[in-house]
Amino acid sequence: QDLFPGVTVPEEDLGQLLVAVKEVITSKGLQLVSGFIDKVVQLYKTFEVRFGVVLVGPTGGGKTRIYEVLQDAMTLLASKGVVSPKGEPFQPVHTNVLNPKCITMGELYGDLDPVTQEWTDGLASTLMRRNVAMEDEDKKWTVFDGPVDALWIENMNTVLDDNKMLCLANGERIKLKDTMRMLFEVGDLEQASPATVSRLGVVYVNPDNLGWEPYVRSWLPRDLPESLSEGVRAHILGLFLSTVADGLEAQRALEKERIVTVDVQLTTSLCSLFTSLLGREKKGTSLDLSLPDEKLLPVLDRLFAFSFVWAIGGSIDGEAYAEFDSFCRGHSTLSTVGRWPGGGTVFD
Repeated sequence: QDLFPGVTVPEEDLGQLLVAVKEVITSKGLQLVSGFIDKVVQLYKTFEVRFGVVLVGPTGGGKTRIYEVLQDAMTLLASKGVVSPKGEPFQPVHTNVLNPKCITMGELYGDLDPVTQEWTDGLASTLMRRNVAMEDEDKKWTVFDGPVDALWIENMNTVLDDNKMLCLANGERIKLKDTMRMLFEVGDLEQASPATVSRLGVVYVNPDNLGWEPYVRSWLPRDLPESLSEGVRAHILGLFLSTVADGLEAQRALEKERIVTVDVQLTTSLCSLFTSLLGREKKGTSLDLSLPDEKLLPVLDRLFAFSFVWAIGGSIDGEAYAEFDSFCRGHSTLSTVGRWPGGGTVFD
């Protein structure tokens, strides 16, 4: 709109793709969040015009789920024989995921023994060589899930060019196929050169677009004991909705974190800690969940309060404990469910 004021860009009709994306999201037990669906569509459109694509954004934004949903949606449409908006049939999608930072350059691209002159293929070169040898039309995505540095990413420049050529240290060149794609899942591009970034299609994933609430709504039916009634589940969800947003705001205002976190990370910790305190029903180590609701809910309230303190406030510096204690004691919901002791802090 800044470059072309007054011009309305028509929306592309994605046909059955959008329907398949929503179907896959539901089948995975995830939530239908418009911002998340938009990122899936953006990734699809970027793959249509770029050989290499990078999903960039902080942890907790749903980067992995984005490409997994798109992969399953395209595979689902392929099984039904649906034609893409470009007029070509959808094809099944296969992924090979690796972390380029957990291995050496030789283990990634291949290594030439200086004594015997014997060549040993690396992980990435082996995967690409195998995908090139396949004769089918299936899509193959090689996913580099790990931090970017100036060493290994620069070796991908010839791959990301129009030539799509992987050049190895032994002088061999592997011509990649149009059915293949390179996907990079990274937190940032600080170490990537302009030469590399200019060859990539970039999809930025902001955790704020997803938020923490969808994770909680997916966690409730997935991880809580099946014997919990719908009324108890609704009560637990109400505790999250009435406390987490305020707690995150108060925690961020302290600015006392020793290790930087994101909102969904703290919420995930809260869910995991609360689940662990409930115990495992199948192993007989859980609470007596057959209690009437009027007796069970006060116990769950206290477990939630304990989990809240150590999940939301667990990453702050000890010097800020007193301030977080004041917040918990003054919060309308937490002060009721926590039943905090008269002395010490809520962490005691």
